[in-house]
Amino acid sequence: MSKVCTVCGKHPTAGRNVSHSHRVTNRMFHPNVQKVSVVVEGAVKKVNVCTKCLKAGKVTRG
Repeated sequence: MSKVCTVCGKHPTAGRNVSHSHRVTNRMFHPNVQKVSVVVEGAVKKVNVCTKCLKAGKVTRG
């Protein structure tokens, strides 16, 4: 499943884990993307939407 929100375009970003001794390793920050049924132009489609867009009411679930 693609980890990109179709509403806001939020996607995984790269970052770093930094330990207490300052050893650095690479990591990814993944958004919380859910596949939900959404009404788009009168039709029901399954799209990937992040939970922030769901909570903000930017989509109408169908």
